[in-house]
Amino acid sequence: MRIGLVSDIHANLPALEAVLDDMPPVEDVVCVGDVVGYNAWPAACVERVRSVASVTVQGNHDRNVETPERYVHNEMAHAGLEHARSELDDDQRAWLADLPFRVDIADGDYLLVHSHPDEERRGSYVRPRQFPEMRPYLDDYDGIVLGHTHVQHETTVDGRLVVNPGSIGQPRDNDPRAAYAVLDTDADAVELRRVEYPVERAQAFAERVGLPERTAERLAEGR
Repeated sequence: MRIGLVSDIHANLPALEAVLDDMPPVEDVVCVGDVVGYNAWPAACVERVRSVASVTVQGNHDRNVETPERYVHNEMAHAGLEHARSELDDDQRAWLADLPFRVDIADGDYLLVHSHPDEERRGSYVRPRQFPEMRPYLDDYDGIVLGHTHVQHETTVDGRLVVNPGSIGQPRDNDPRAAYAVLDTDADAVELRRVEYPVERAQAFAERVGLPERTAERLAEGR
């Protein structure tokens, strides 16, 4: 089975559409969370993800649409959540609030989770150098798919796959192209992919809706 992995969309509609246009044929699409936050199209991205993804797990921005004050220390995150709260309707906010923390996919062979798979460490980053630390969570799985860091990476740990498809809407690995991945569950292999998108469109609309200048700047920097 080939599964498209999309993550950390962060309300960047041009980037999401570019990924969906670029994606090769797959049997399924799943979303690794953070559909909203930071950028200017939260409602449109929620609807697009709902239409294409069979399952979505909850990211930290998805979880905090109703409580943007928790990010008051981070101007960009706070502004993005305030914008999402103002743009989303009741049904969209309820959908985000009800998203699961973690889900088994591919007939239970893979675990899908936004951040750390231990619920007591929910919200913690699992950076590429920490992928080997996922070994205790792999006993019942062929692999784990996670997001949150906005850094595209994959490795194997004792023959099991750990993959972060990277961020569609706000990459932080010094490559501004939208990131995603295609998982082959039969081969237990993953293809990491990047695609260009009209960054300037996302920047212009961020400015138009009053998001911080830095939000737009970092899209071109990929960090």
